[in-house]
Amino acid sequence: MNRPAHTAAPAEVSLTPAEGGWHCSHLYYSWNRAALAQMSTEQIAAGRTGVIEALDSATEGSPLRLQTSVVSGHKADFGLMLMDPNPLKVDSVHQRLMASGLGPALVPGYSFVSMTEISEYVPSVEDFGKRLIAEGEQEDSPTYATKIKSYENRLVSMNRQRLTPDFSEWPSTCFYPMNKKRKVGENWFTLTKDERNALMSEHARSGMAFAGKVSQLISVGLGFDDWEWGVTLWAANPEYLKDIVYRMRFDEASARYAEFGPFLISYVCTPEAMLDHCLIQG
Repeated sequence: MNRPAHTAAPAEVSLTPAEGGWHCSHLYYSWNRAALAQMSTEQIAAGRTGVIEALDSATEGSPLRLQTSVVSGHKADFGLMLMDPNPLKVDSVHQRLMASGLGPALVPGYSFVSMTEISEYVPSVEDFGKRLIAEGEQEDSPTYATKIKSYENRLVSMNRQRLTPDFSEWPSTCFYPMNKKRKVGENWFTLTKDERNALMSEHARSGMAFAGKVSQLISVGLGFDDWEWGVTLWAANPEYLKDIVYRMRFDEASARYAEFGPFLISYVCTPEAMLDHCLIQG
């Protein structure tokens, strides 16, 4: 029987931002203390160097965005958030970690694979104009023209941040996956777009109350993972994370139509600080 010739994995698998944004992975790991106990001081010291190099964004082949954090609770010891136009660069960090000297002591836990996107609920300039008119603005007024121009300028930068985001420098971060319900009487996908837009507008107004306190990134997991969306929040104070999630759960879009997966709260740090916090010391 003839066998197909072996083909190597492609060096580049990418989509330009205009076509679909960047690939994103949230990865969570725990340390196997029994495995660490079997390693010598020299092995752990060398392993630390390997982990630090694997999590260094300056390392050749690293994804464009890489953030390390230590996780509170027993769901994981540390987490990574990774982004790049090339999904293989995102995955390469996991492979480097597992192949490092400390790889035998690493236990992969939860992961979420997704992509960045521009939500269908982001108003176009035309939609924004209709909203202004509904609120009482006159289409031929100077105020209307000024607001339209301002929104048009902001929309460019907002959409760029949605597709190719910079990670927030705030230290507290939370990630959770979510779905929209498909239940009788609560099926999000049987609502009209106007109905969904109205619900998401209410949801957005709740979030705006936390401007300057919390930043948010929503990535889409449809076709990539078990949940439809992933929500990443960053805040200067972890209490703000609690407050925004609590407040937004009262919106109908959440209270009636949302289902939530596990919540993972963590604190952004350097790879060295993560290893020190986890007491991985050679």
